[in-house]
Amino acid sequence: QVQLVESGGGLVETGGSLELSCSVSGSILSFSRMAWYRQAPGTQLDLVAFISNDGSTNYVDSVKGRFIISRDNPRNTVHLQMNSLKPEDTAVYYCAADRGVRYWGRGTQVTVLA
Repeated sequence: QVQLVESGGGLVETGGSLELSCSVSGSILSFSRMAWYRQAPGTQLDLVAFISNDGSTNYVDSVKGRFIISRDNPRNTVHLQMNSLKPEDTAVYYCAADRGVRYWGRGTQVTVLA
């Protein structure tokens, strides 16, 4: 059973930074893609960023230049460094792992104070 556990969420002021981590049971190299999604109250789940096995990355326009996704293969961990945070970044952030099927973590809350 694949398990993904997110950590690093919290409360931060506008302009601040947080780093989210996603710890994966088993090798993350078995997944073609690792991604971060977020869902704000009353809204749909949105893709934030993903990183492929070849190291290529992709970001939603609203976070480009502020967020950085990275992977630590030996530690089976994926990170999301979030800088210059804005109130509109407030959401529950979920880690996802794809290999034909998608596995999800339970999420971590990020709240950015105005």
